[in-house]
Amino acid sequence: MIFVDEAKIYALAGDGGNGAVAFRREAHLPKGGPSGGDGGDGGDVVVVGDEQLSTLLDFKYQQHYKATSGQSGGTKDKYGKGGDDMIVKCPVGTLIIDMDTGQTIADLSEPGQRVVVCKGGKGGRGNIHFATSTDRAPRKAEPGTPGEERTVRLELKLLADVGLLGFPNVGKSSLIARISAARPKIADYPFTTLVPNLGTVGLTGERSFVVADIPGLIEGAHAGAGLGDRFLRHLDRTRLLVHILDATAVEERTPLKDYETMNRELALYDPELAARPQLVVLNKMDLPDVRKRAKQIARPFAKRGIELHAISAATGEGTAELLESIWRALPPRSAAT
Repeated sequence: MIFVDEAKIYALAGDGGNGAVAFRREAHLPKGGPSGGDGGDGGDVVVVGDEQLSTLLDFKYQQHYKATSGQSGGTKDKYGKGGDDMIVKCPVGTLIIDMDTGQTIADLSEPGQRVVVCKGGKGGRGNIHFATSTDRAPRKAEPGTPGEERTVRLELKLLADVGLLGFPNVGKSSLIARISAARPKIADYPFTTLVPNLGTVGLTGERSFVVADIPGLIEGAHAGAGLGDRFLRHLDRTRLLVHILDATAVEERTPLKDYETMNRELALYDPELAARPQLVVLNKMDLPDVRKRAKQIARPFAKRGIELHAISAATGEGTAELLESIWRALPPRSAAT
């Protein structure tokens, strides 16, 4: 599936129908008076959060959304039919941003949440409303008002409790495949994961949480280097970060340097995100060299008061203990961003 997390759409609400000018002409009412009905209101453009959607791919092929206009009023006090709303379905977690002002219109954080992006025009009043004691046969009516129009940007931020982050090829995809039903692409070369992946982790006692596997980040990611900061925003809603480290990295990289580099990127992108609770994990304990050096690698972290969780995503070693640690470290949902 193609993952699209940004889109731009043009929305146009329906115009209100015109009010009518009409008079009764029944045989038994020779002076029946005005009978022009009101015009119907135009339809709204409404965005709805849909938990069945996980990407903004549909908006790649359709960018214009228009509600229908209200019908004009008729004779014999008949009101015009209101226009139908245009319903636009988006994944839960989508931000709706006005392109002209940059203002966030809404955050679709709940399934079924409805937001009126453009309000339909008001139907005009018919001449039945303008009769007075001095003007019993008014020949005026109001036109309908035009519907609102707006260009908005849709920006998807995944809804996850836990975010897995780290350099490319450290084993994030292998871990999420081990602990959940998610099946991301896994290979022994960098940047295997090109889109975020979500997986639900089930624990005993009907406990569960959602994990997001964020594509590998590199130094300068906050400024768009590598896969860039477009994926960092998917960590914004997480309550806990799990930093995966790899002791087999080359080119003068060490687990401690990787940890410091990644946290520096988080701070440059968003200091609040960098301050979020974080667990640090040393992966690939199934490799003899990593197992041999595990205690040595853990020492500088211990001096900083950081516990290093040792696991092997390939064999499952240590993952059960890690999941329990994640559960204990998860802040209450009310404290999440």
